Amino acid sequence: MDVLLSIKPRYVKSIIDGEKRYEFRKSVFKHPDISRVYIYASSPVKKIVGSFEVGKILEDRPVDLWENVKEHAGIDDRDFFSYFAGKSWAFAIEIRDLREFSEPIDPRETRPGFVPPQSYCYVDGLSIGE
Repeated sequence: MDVLLSIKPRYVKSIIDGEKRYEFRKSVFKHPDISRVYIYASSPVKKIVGSFEVGKILEDRPVDLWENVKEHAGIDDRDFFSYFAGKSWAFAIEIRDLREFSEPIDPRETRPGFVPPQSYCYVDGLSIGE
């Protein structure tokens, strides 16, 4: 089972540039066997631009998580704490084996009626021509 994750284009750029080695989430996957994440760059890009393998998933209070990952967060502390404002727990998904696609995939061409996930959605057998 894989996941399609919606990520803002500015953060996608940081991931591809190697600055952002963790993807931050307020909640994580309920399915225990997620190994690959497909990166959907949200508006205005609206394409699947790459994938990565899931490394460790860290869970902690936002302030403690920030202390552990800030060197590889790819975002500043203001954005981090703004995102987790009012949350008791924060999650960081380690990005491993990043693959940027030479040709981004428009999911609307391969899946009629595609609606991008608000955060993430499970995909099984996503055939996108890696």
